[in-house]
Amino acid sequence: MIPLFAFEDATCRNLADTHGTPCFVYSGAAAEAQFSSLRAVLPSRVRLAYAVKANPHPGLLARFAALGASFDCASMGELARVGALMLPPGRTFFAGPGKRAEELRKALAMGVRVQAEGCEDLARIDALADRDVAVNLRVHPAFEVDEGNRIIGGSGPSAFGVDEEDVPELLQRAASLRHVRIQGLHVFAASNQRDASKLLAIHGAVLGLAKRLSEAHGFVFEQIDLGGGLGVPYAVDERPLDLISFGQGLSTLLTQHAWFTGELILEPGRFLAGPCGIYLARVVRIKESRGTRFAILEGGINHLIRPLLTGQPFPVKAVGKGQGSRPYTLAGPLCTSLDRLGDVRLPELQAGDLLAFGTTGAYGLSEGMTHFLSHPVPPEVWVD
Repeated sequence: MIPLFAFEDATCRNLADTHGTPCFVYSGAAAEAQFSSLRAVLPSRVRLAYAVKANPHPGLLARFAALGASFDCASMGELARVGALMLPPGRTFFAGPGKRAEELRKALAMGVRVQAEGCEDLARIDALADRDVAVNLRVHPAFEVDEGNRIIGGSGPSAFGVDEEDVPELLQRAASLRHVRIQGLHVFAASNQRDASKLLAIHGAVLGLAKRLSEAHGFVFEQIDLGGGLGVPYAVDERPLDLISFGQGLSTLLTQHAWFTGELILEPGRFLAGPCGIYLARVVRIKESRGTRFAILEGGINHLIRPLLTGQPFPVKAVGKGQGSRPYTLAGPLCTSLDRLGDVRLPELQAGDLLAFGTTGAYGLSEGMTHFLSHPVPPEVWVD
């Protein structure tokens, strides 16, 4: 069983009785420990920019900000939440393939570094700016991406960034812009990767791409943004990311690429927020249907949609039920056959039993279909 950090059975029962179910519970201490453990192994030239989309809760953002985090935003709402932290310019980045003029105007007013996705971003920024503006150019690389689920989309067609082979044409079109200065590179080429060697191979390929662009077009990169992709385990047989090896590998890459004297940026979201959260929900009923045993819960994809998108359930335990094991299909209360939280093995269940799902601090409630069927939004509770 994957540990659900400090939440033992008695604690889960107390939280469920106090706050009702379903509910999300987050450990501030666990979030801070996760951030600090990653920060401790990284070279000083690596900046951590928390990916707000993983979990935009203001309490979590404030904790990471106090630890020195920067932030990767992808919407007006995320910019507003990070803006409320009153951070100095330079600690916020703005990404996304469809930035509107009003979003770019807000980003420029906040002193946010924009990750430009193509000529349209560059032209809009140039029209809005009254001074020189440094941007990072997002490039969709030609090399393959090693990911467990098709979240990024490999090296095929992509809505994100400018294709590597189209960079020369983009630079020709951008040459006439008055205020935009491309001074950084952004490449997001990994998703939930727990193998340090594979992550480092991807990051090495990005640095190689940056070197080619620098030599061919005279770029002097202040920043190279390696994106996210630091993974966490969701199953018992999955090993966590080896942080020591990862940190040492980044140091080696920086030594090998001595031509680059700027700042590396990582955008972890799931890695920082995932292990700090659990989701508590009770069994409403048990149903047998043509050889399948369903446990129907009081919450489903309206709260946890990731299993439907990736085919991989969150780690789950039956609180206080011991170690028995039989197969269940976990279903939610929604009137759609898509409302499934995965096929798992759990002790014998009955109505009223409490289930605790781990690693739900990232891509939990904020990714759920909370408006579908208009069930109440579950509370989010912080403990230490």
